[in-house]
Amino acid sequence: MYDLPQDPYMLLSVVNMKLRDEYPSLEAMCEDMDIDRDDLCDKLKKAGFEYLPEANRFA
Repeated sequence: MYDLPQDPYMLLSVVNMKLRDEYPSLEAMCEDMDIDRDDLCDKLKKAGFEYLPEANRFA
């Protein structure tokens, strides 16, 4: 599993950068990086961010 930051704002930055630069979707990123999609979404949702599939980013 990829070592992602624990701080939600750093996590948001890293995830959005990877989605922008490397992956066409959240599903593709999670599969490639062996990340549990639901855990990632829950962690960012607790910080007030939600995945927007049409924009392929969290906001």
